[in-house]
Amino acid sequence: MNIKIYTTKYCGFCHRAKQILESKNLTFDEIPLDDNPTLRKQISEANEGYSTVPMIFIDDKFIGGFTELASEAQRGKLNK
Repeated sequence: MNIKIYTTKYCGFCHRAKQILESKNLTFDEIPLDDNPTLRKQISEANEGYSTVPMIFIDDKFIGGFTELASEAQRGKLNK
């Protein structure tokens, strides 16, 4: 499973999303957006204007943010 999570430093939901992934022993690439507003805008535009963080991709598919990740975890979709 290839996971990318786009975050900002002071985002509580970003920290919580990473905790979920870590609790499942899943590895992920974290891409900070604090100093890269251009990248944030590009990702947002490519995903129907979704602009809040975290922005989470699993196997190159945008799943959403923390709420969607937590839902996937509850349904067992993150189990290896």
